[in-house]
Amino acid sequence: MPSTRSPRKGSLQYWPRKRARRSYARIRTWFSKTTDPKPLGFAGYKVGMTHLMIKDNNERSLTKGQNINFPITIIECPPIKVASLRFYKNSVSGLHAVFDVFAENLDKELERKILNKKGNKITDVKDYDDVRLVVYTQPKLTGIGKKKPEVFEVHLSGEKEAKLEYAKSVLGKEIKINDVLEEGQQVDIHSVTRGKGLQGPVRRFGIGLKSHKSEKHRRTPGNLGAWTGGKMWTVAQSGKTGYYQRRDYNKWLIKIGEDKEINPKSGFPHYGVIKNQYIFVKGSVGGSQKRIIIMTNALRENKKIPKAAPEIVYTNIN
Repeated sequence: MPSTRSPRKGSLQYWPRKRARRSYARIRTWFSKTTDPKPLGFAGYKVGMTHLMIKDNNERSLTKGQNINFPITIIECPPIKVASLRFYKNSVSGLHAVFDVFAENLDKELERKILNKKGNKITDVKDYDDVRLVVYTQPKLTGIGKKKPEVFEVHLSGEKEAKLEYAKSVLGKEIKINDVLEEGQQVDIHSVTRGKGLQGPVRRFGIGLKSHKSEKHRRTPGNLGAWTGGKMWTVAQSGKTGYYQRRDYNKWLIKIGEDKEINPKSGFPHYGVIKNQYIFVKGSVGGSQKRIIIMTNALRENKKIPKAAPEIVYTNIN
């Protein structure tokens, strides 16, 4: 019989292994191919997973033209609203925020997140190098039992003057997912994974069990290193596991749909009924049900993934 291999599951690429500061991710890199002014990201709430039967449209696939089984994640995407325009100015240390221009009528739920609303106006804008949108979600439109919105910054594509004109036109208004993403394109998923609490090194890093004749413990590493010289951080030890901020590259956006055609009679387990637009994304997505997921344009597209959305033959929902 061949010996089974179980390589080390815990990656030293992510260090320190600590919990995220908040339940939604911070995005450090934005990417766009187009010069038209438009937002480069959108947000939704994770509903759960199911599977589809699609007609394979991959030219390189051995099952081209055949019906294949497809795992997908459903994400509900209520419209996001623009709370303010944030202007930036170049400095020696890079871009820094100069001031914000807030919308006139903000939702009352936003008072829990934004406390200091300065009275700046568009006419005060004189010299700037970049403008970005400060948007917030509307969980009150969903059935997840939450009112407090998430507030985050979204970059814009295009030239500086075109960005400003577009930003003025959407200030205080809603942006739908159709305005940002398209069916068939690849997106990067930013999310905070599920929290699993305090776990030992076997669960946390996937190390092997010691012999049953081992002294004291069996689910610990054999050696922690020298007594002097400080802690050996490369040695697998117990600690908080999960609730990490992660970025998942090149997820295929299968479909953008409406709520009427998706809901089962009893609703989705641990989520409820979808009341807004939703998307199908191929594969799994980090995080628990009802957690916010941020989608951005793919930073490094996979050329093997088709640019057109496949035909859906069967949906395992109703």
